Amino acid sequence: MDQGAWTFEGEVARTGRYGAPITLVDAADFCLSTTNGDIRRGTPHGLFLLDSRFLCQLELRVDGRVVEGLGSSVDEPSAATYFGRFDTALVVLRRRQLHRGLVEEIVVRNYGLIERQLTVSLAVDADFAHLFEVKENRVRRRGWYGQDVHDGSIHLGHRVGDHVREARISLTGDPSITGEGATWRVTLAPGESWTATVCVTAAINGTPLSTDPLPGRARWHGLIPQVRSDDDSLERAVLQAAKDLGSLRIFDPEFPDRAVVAAGAPWFMSPFGRDSLLSAWMALIIDPALALGVLETLARFQGQRVERETEEEPGRILHEMRFDDATSNRFGSGRIYYGSVDATPLFVMLLGELRSWGIADEAVGRLVGHADRALDWLVQRAASNSKGYVTYQRCTPAGLANQGWKDSWDGIRYAHGGVADAPIALCEVQGYTYAAYLARAHFALDAGDRPTARRWYDRAASLRDAFNRDFWLEDRGYFAVGLDAAGRPIDSLASNQGHCLWTGIVDEDKAGRVADALLSPAMFSGWGVRTLAATEPAYNPVSYHCGSVWPHDNALIAAGLVRYGYTGHAHRIMRAMLDVADSNRGRLPELFSGIDRAELGVPAAYPTSCEPQAWSAAAPLMFLRLLLRFDPSVPDGLLHVDPQLPEWITELRLDGVPLAGSRLAVEVDGEVFHVDGLPRTLTLDRRAREPLTGLRDALGRV
Repeated sequence: MDQGAWTFEGEVARTGRYGAPITLVDAADFCLSTTNGDIRRGTPHGLFLLDSRFLCQLELRVDGRVVEGLGSSVDEPSAATYFGRFDTALVVLRRRQLHRGLVEEIVVRNYGLIERQLTVSLAVDADFAHLFEVKENRVRRRGWYGQDVHDGSIHLGHRVGDHVREARISLTGDPSITGEGATWRVTLAPGESWTATVCVTAAINGTPLSTDPLPGRARWHGLIPQVRSDDDSLERAVLQAAKDLGSLRIFDPEFPDRAVVAAGAPWFMSPFGRDSLLSAWMALIIDPALALGVLETLARFQGQRVERETEEEPGRILHEMRFDDATSNRFGSGRIYYGSVDATPLFVMLLGELRSWGIADEAVGRLVGHADRALDWLVQRAASNSKGYVTYQRCTPAGLANQGWKDSWDGIRYAHGGVADAPIALCEVQGYTYAAYLARAHFALDAGDRPTARRWYDRAASLRDAFNRDFWLEDRGYFAVGLDAAGRPIDSLASNQGHCLWTGIVDEDKAGRVADALLSPAMFSGWGVRTLAATEPAYNPVSYHCGSVWPHDNALIAAGLVRYGYTGHAHRIMRAMLDVADSNRGRLPELFSGIDRAELGVPAAYPTSCEPQAWSAAAPLMFLRLLLRFDPSVPDGLLHVDPQLPEWITELRLDGVPLAGSRLAVEVDGEVFHVDGLPRTLTLDRRAREPLTGLRDALGRV
């Protein structure tokens, strides 16, 4: 894998050339196929294990003809059923399960009135290409490839240097086998069925990939809180979110009870700092243990030294981890890249939020030292900028040009359409940094260290004042996306500022104008808030970051709107997102087109959008918390709950919310609500948390 893969700027391989692909996911592994179940050679489809494609072909034929796909269902994120026909009398079922390999049952049924003699064939191949090669349409054959048949199985192998990868395809039904596939001669009487099973296993350097489930996987579904509502779309979206997040969890065999969430399928099935942190934050209402696992994993690989090639720096939190040729998904066995400006403050923010939830106090306490190292990195970054803001600029041409969440090369634009030059101080990064400073101050207060608390609160207050002065565009009524290398505002109307509402850095007298700007016709497509306003010269509804709509972006914007009391604005976003999920079997995609709802009555897909994507999957879980206005403050002995439901929901019940060692139930019926199972250590505060209370109250206590 070459380092340039981090900064690939070409067209990503389109997985839907033969119709919308079916994606199965199991931890770090995934399988892409057509809707009839075929993995077609010459496409980006395949069976991917540990970032390598162990099958690039699995094509079923009956009498040499393609089976016509009539329907498919993803029964679980890692299992699917494909239904098709050969002709009017013969139907084909393929039942597929993914887990460190693939098991598929093929069933052919004769619904005709005469006996049928058929040839059923399965063509198989493996190119063992790296995920980046497939994603970027640059697969090339190199090294040694081998095909062999022994012990009734097909063996496909590949060697480059000392690295050897193998795929073994075992088949039932006594087929004729060659290195390129299998053939069955089948006779079916009227009403008869024929069945064969295909099992694909993998090995690296002679060691089979373990198929034993890790202990942490089994606990997920039993702990997921249950939601009931008179809005079916909310129930469906939450259920799908829980399934997808469960399938995207990765476990390091060295720490089998510690989960971290992969960013998404198909191209990001590994830990990403920013994605994992934000996904875990949004999922707190169902499983805070996921957030703890993410923090512990990222702390383990926190930057130790200065290395230009990977952009590692002391205290910095990684951007992306990729697996290498290893016999398990052991973390750290591959390549780690650190080119992110926001993962580091988000790490401290999430740690502070776990404090508020009262989760694993001892483990959280052990991570405060890592938070201090992260804060040192932030302070040093701020000190290098003349105005004291946290900025980014890549230190290698192989790194990412933009290192916030809009990390495409052209994602940060001026109002005249030009691309901004680094170093850049993004508005949302200043918000994350502000919230990180506050989180550290709260830890200091808990420890009785008032001088340290005062230092971090003063730093936060100073940053807030400067931010509202330098980033605010008074004549336009919104915040700049960022400041460029010369300290000038990057003045396009974009979604980034919604994250600033979420963090609380925005002065209250500006919040209303920001809320209106975000929900203006130029920004709100009817399906969600666009990344860039339709009135901007650089707007393109099918661009990656300059006019598309991202569900996770919308969830954080909605959280910011609720924080400042603009719940009506937030409800419009939530309704739009649930409508998008309804159009896609309850699942929110990574992103979709920003074309206006008035122009097209369905959400328009983005060609290379990933599904499932962790932070999109987690968005409906964030909506649950926002509808309930559920904000714990366990160290203060308080739980803020003040439901404010939209007109399209009158009843909502959530059972099994984990908090401070208990499981709560929250039920809302109209304007009446109650909370069951509240620990004796907590008092229910039936008021929403005020946006800046944490800063004002704590300053008064120091």
